[in-house]
Parts: sequence; structure tokens; C-alpha cells
Amino acid sequence: MRKKFIFITGGVVSSLGKGIASASIGTLLESHGYKITILKFDPYLNVDPGTMNPFQHGEVFVTEDGAETDLDLGHYERFTNAHITKKNNATSGQIYNAVLMREREGGYLGKTVQVVPHITDEIKKRIVDVSHSVDIVISEIGGTVGDIESLPFLEAARQMHIQKEKDVLHIHLTLVPYIKAADELKTKPTQHSVGRLREIGIQPEILLCRTERPLTDDIKEKIALFCNVKKEAVIEALDTDLIYEIPLIFSRQNLDRIILGYLGLKAEKDNELTKWKKIVYTLRNPDKEVVIGVAGKYVKLQDSYKSIYEALIHGGIANKVRVIYKKIDTELVEKEGIDKIIGNISGIIMPGGFGIRGVEGMIGVVKYVRENNIPFFGICLGMQCSVVEFARNVCGLKEAASTECNPETAHPVICLLPRQEEVKMMGGTMRLGGYPCRLKKGTIAYAAYRKSVVYERHRHRYEFNNKYREIFEKKGMVFSGIYPDENLVEIIELTNHPFFVATQFHPEFKSKPFAPHPLFSAFISVSSKSIF
Repeated sequence: MRKKFIFITGGVVSSLGKGIASASIGTLLESHGYKITILKFDPYLNVDPGTMNPFQHGEVFVTEDGAETDLDLGHYERFTNAHITKKNNATSGQIYNAVLMREREGGYLGKTVQVVPHITDEIKKRIVDVSHSVDIVISEIGGTVGDIESLPFLEAARQMHIQKEKDVLHIHLTLVPYIKAADELKTKPTQHSVGRLREIGIQPEILLCRTERPLTDDIKEKIALFCNVKKEAVIEALDTDLIYEIPLIFSRQNLDRIILGYLGLKAEKDNELTKWKKIVYTLRNPDKEVVIGVAGKYVKLQDSYKSIYEALIHGGIANKVRVIYKKIDTELVEKEGIDKIIGNISGIIMPGGFGIRGVEGMIGVVKYVRENNIPFFGICLGMQCSVVEFARNVCGLKEAASTECNPETAHPVICLLPRQEEVKMMGGTMRLGGYPCRLKKGTIAYAAYRKSVVYERHRHRYEFNNKYREIFEKKGMVFSGIYPDENLVEIIELTNHPFFVATQFHPEFKSKPFAPHPLFSAFISVSSKSIF
């Protein structure tokens, strides 16, 4: 079978949901037995999103092989069985850097290096590189058609269509806005967006029309006529409150069979979407609701903790519970105190982050949940704040701190390893990607995982200072997970508490709706039984 390539672009405005659309299409193609992978091209010049501000960029998703990538790769993993690696995300910065390094090394033999063909060839090479072990490569091109930054990627897509005409498909996600004053859906933005694509040389075969109102046959016919596509290829991407329903919405409109038809592929079997139907049914018909506080420094931007929110939903699916999360800004906690902010919740999760801002508020939240027996789940910085709080208020080490926040602290309970202190490049001190964790029997973690060794993904610099292990254990802290190669603390627990677990790694990155992470499932299970 020849390799097939799908390009997904977006128009009119950003944030229409190209990532979820790409992941949903991957789901549908997998349901017919095809092996897929999804590649995200980001037009910005940063080499990767690892050093970008979460308020501007959103979450940094970490792959098993340690790549810091765009959050859309999280959608790809949650929706599909695709093996996502560092090869599945490429920025303009990476593309240009690779070409310029090759030029410096003499790789172009003195030729003039240009956007076409050298940059576009590098883009096409990235696509081919991920195609070897799959049937279909889905390439999502970030940004909005008309942006200067994305032009080289669109040009590469245009070239591939010429070179592999019968094996390439273009899908364009656009907006059909509803104008309340006129009580009408307007197709003109879609017409203009497709027009811009056609000026570049790309004729999309399928349109995904994001809309808050159903599209009538007349509107579909109008879009089809003016955008030069078949009417049945005008797909309604109706707003929904459940992203996990999107594969079903697309399937009901035969999007999978339309795609297979254009690519000359057979529907190998009836699409198997039973598990997705069960997920949606559970989310629509929960046994009860539970309110979980999300206490962190980036709560003002929804995308900053994207995987956390999704993993909480997955934990709810495992327990047939609808999870409602309440955002707790830890900077606000510092100013106003936790009592005025916390409200009626059944558990608190504390995600990761970097820097000193909001940390004292996080420590204050930890103290509150520990003393009031509220189920608590700390992740990365949340684990480190738990350690600092325990050191100060239980172990009597009043000046305890992380050296990230106070390099001169008398009790550096969280610190850099000696080998890290010599590295100066930002990101060079990070522990990234999958590492083994050995679990201690008789602990909450062991009961949740039901195995002795697990592999989890990391994204952090600072570690628990093993010099303080003995005093912490004497005061009641349990170190239930250890990275065996370097004897580093991975999971902490408190025994005299209904649920107090914190991890140095990021379990949210490995959670899926049909395979909820064990720690999230355990946390939601306990929280749903607590009343606060």
C-alpha cells in the first residue's frame, strides 16, 4: 500500500480546534484498521515551546522520548493509538535551524540557500520521516491561512500534492459564524479563507465548518458552489461541550468514508467506535458530580493545564462521576488567604509550574488540605510545595524552601543535583521524558498501579534533597515511589490522611479517556466519597 498524506489547515480565526479535529480524524481512520500518525507544524520561530510563557502558549506537552511539544500532541495521544515522539512536532525554528546548520557544514556545496526549495524540502522530509511505519500521515499546519509565518508549510503541502497527487488530501477547517442581528449564518468568511488557500495553489477537497448552529442544505450547497467542493464534503463541525463526541459527530456525516474515498482506500471494516459511545454515554449520564479545586499559578489561561483538566475528566469516567473543576489562583491565595477562596470542594489537585510567583500561595493551600483532611494530589511543583510545607510545619524546619525560590535557604529540601549546577543553557538541566519508578508495596500508589515498576514522564529541574529523607520519614511521610538509577524521590504520601499523594512526574500526560491514569482514578474515587 502506498503511503497516504492528509494536510489539515485552518482559516478565518485561530482556536477553531484543528488539533482536536486532526485527532478525531485519526480516531476514525484507526477505526477502519489503518495505522496513522499525526504531525504538528508550528509556524513560530522558537525551537520548541519549552521556554515559552504558559500564559501565551499554553501547556507544554512532553513525549515519552523527552520532547517538549505543542499541546495538540496531547490530543493526538489521547484520541489515538499513534506513537508520538519528538519527530511529530516541528517548528519554523527547528526547520530553519536544521537548514542553516546543514549550510554551515557544507551540505549544500556552496549553493544559494532559499525558502524554496531548501526550507520546503526540509518540511517534506519531516513528513516522510514519520511515514515509514504507518499507512497514513496527518499533518496539522498551525496558524491561520493568510499568516506570513505558515506560507513555507503551505507551499510544501502544495508541492506534495503535485508530487503525490492521488495520495494527498487537503482538509480545511473554517468558521461559519452566526450573526445574531441578522439571525443568519454567514458563509463569506469561509469563501474568503478557501480563496486564500486557492491563491496559494491548494484546493481543499473537504471543508470542516465550525459553527454554533446546524448548517442547512442551502448553506452547504452555497459553500460547496463557491468553494469548489462537493456538497457531501462540507462537514458540519457543530459546537459541543464534549470533545470526545467529535469523532462520533464526524462519523455520523460519513467523514471517514469520504476521506477513504478520496485517498482510494477501502473501508476495511465497519468503524469500531463502541468505546467512544460508552465514554460519551458515561459523561452524559454520570452517577454523581464532584467538585475539584485546581490550585496553581497559571489558572487564568485554560490551555495552561490542558492535560490536567482532561485527566480529571478521565478519572471521572473511571468512576462514573462528572468532574467539575474550580480554579484557585495561588497568587490570589497569597493576597486574600485560602479561606475566602476555597469554597465548596471535595478535593484539590496542584499542577506543575516554574518560578517563585504564587509558590507561597501553593504552600498555603497544601497546609490547608493537610490539616483539614481534604483529598490532595500534587504534581511536579505541587509535589515540591508539599515537601516544603511538610518541612516547615511538621518537621520544624521553618526556613525550608526550594533553592529555585530561595538559593540561600538554610534547609534546601528541594534542590538541583550537583551535576545540574554546572549546566547554564536554559532547559539543559531538565529531566525530560519517560523514567522508571519503583513502587513501595502497601502504599496508595502501589494499590492504584497494581505493579512494582511504572514508567512516567518528567519535566522538571529540581529534586527532593535526600539529606532530609530520614527526618521526613520519622515525621510520617512515606516515599512510595523511587527512581532506582539515582535513588531520587518520585512519589510522596501521608498515611494519616484520606488521600495525600504527590508525584515528581506528570501522570496527566499518559491518561486517555478509555485508559484513565490510575492515580487520577484513585484521586477522583476518594474525592467523590468526601464531603467538604
